[in-house]
Amino acid sequence: MSAIIERQEDVKQPSGWQVWWRLLRPHTLTAAFIPVFIGTMLALLYGEFHMLLFLAMLFASLLIQTATNMFNEYYDYKRGLDTKDSVGIGGAIVRDGVEPAVVLRLGLILFAIALLLGVYISATTSWWIAVIGAISMAAGYFYTGGPYPIAYTPFGEIVSGFFMGLVIILISFFIQTGTVTTESVLISIPISILCGAILTSNNIRDREGDEKSGRRTLAILLGHENSIKFLAAMFAVSYLWIVGMVITGYGTLWLLLVFLSVPKAILATKSFVGKTRPVEMMPAMKATAQMHTIFGFLVSIGLLIEYIF
Repeated sequence: MSAIIERQEDVKQPSGWQVWWRLLRPHTLTAAFIPVFIGTMLALLYGEFHMLLFLAMLFASLLIQTATNMFNEYYDYKRGLDTKDSVGIGGAIVRDGVEPAVVLRLGLILFAIALLLGVYISATTSWWIAVIGAISMAAGYFYTGGPYPIAYTPFGEIVSGFFMGLVIILISFFIQTGTVTTESVLISIPISILCGAILTSNNIRDREGDEKSGRRTLAILLGHENSIKFLAAMFAVSYLWIVGMVITGYGTLWLLLVFLSVPKAILATKSFVGKTRPVEMMPAMKATAQMHTIFGFLVSIGLLIEYIF
């Protein structure tokens, strides 16, 4: 989803290729490839790994995320949300003078390439993947596009977490193994929650501006202090979920490596406390995104160690 990870960039004005690099919002892409890694590492435990399918899934996920970023750039501009002073945006349109139609067209082209990769994955595995992939792409577009953008509602965390956590992990696992297991579903839950946490942190930062623009995000409904508590609860549930998997035998002790990411979760929560201006909350957003990335990598490492030993 497009607004799942945001951060402040260098103050220098970009030029040439830097304009297009910023438009891609590369800092958001960990939310696309972490679930692919987790689903694939879990498949290793079942003795399955197909490199071409892994690469196709990885690039398709990255392309869909990047295209979604561009739709976000385009529609936020069209609705007057983005200005030269907006924090945490690509800024290709409002700062760098890129034509809005070019941004939209490029997003559609990336979607088309992802669609071709999806055709290959579906032809190799199951055409049900095409159906699920099409729904995922539609969710990416309608996150900020269409007459009733998902990003303007309290359901953004649920939608982004569902598609960028559970769906990507299960597809990545299924195309390798041809099945979906209880373990694959369970391990996707904390990643889904943390994807939603990234969006929550974004919406906490933008709460006042979003409310003025007519959005009704969860952060707006909860208010600043309660949103911080909600974010902390999302972190806590993610760790407790892993502990529950280990206790019930759906995961090994290696999954407890995720607790190495606890300092980032604490930093993300504390960095929001007492902050009122969007720019002051950028470190908290960055820490939330890093926590999701580190947590996801540690899950992957735990699965890989379990496979090796």
